[in-house]
Amino acid sequence: MAKEIERKFLVKGDFRALVQRAERIVQGYLCSMPERTVRVRIQGERGILTIKGRSNDSGVTRSEFEYEIPLSEAQELMALCLSGVIEKVRYWVPFHGHIWEVDVFHGDNEGLIIAEIELSDENEGFECPEWAGEEVTGQMRYYNALLSSYPYKRWSLEEKSNLQK
Repeated sequence: MAKEIERKFLVKGDFRALVQRAERIVQGYLCSMPERTVRVRIQGERGILTIKGRSNDSGVTRSEFEYEIPLSEAQELMALCLSGVIEKVRYWVPFHGHIWEVDVFHGDNEGLIIAEIELSDENEGFECPEWAGEEVTGQMRYYNALLSSYPYKRWSLEEKSNLQK
């Protein structure tokens, strides 16, 4: 079974000097439930269909199946998605033997920046860069599927206060 082992962090500093590459991403959800999500993504000139299962108790690991599909089909599937599209630019940032993916959100999630690191094992060690802030792994409001239905622009000042730490 395919697994995604990932940790998420808010971004508190400037990472851009270290960027290896960047790509615009637009994605929507055909299904968004705690038990499963089915996502359609247009990443650059590629279409991607992703199915994810429920996260484990730690919020770090879940099943993930990802398939490249023709761009034209991804564009057609976007029309079938639930309301709330995620728009972001993803930056790939190498740091101490890992590639961090930093998502700078746009549209209804403008102002939110989240960094992710994918690991080969839940217990794999890694070093956090200076610009990585509070860990938000397992906090559902920071997951794209929830951001599509409850975007950052609708968060209360109290909900946004964590970003100021």
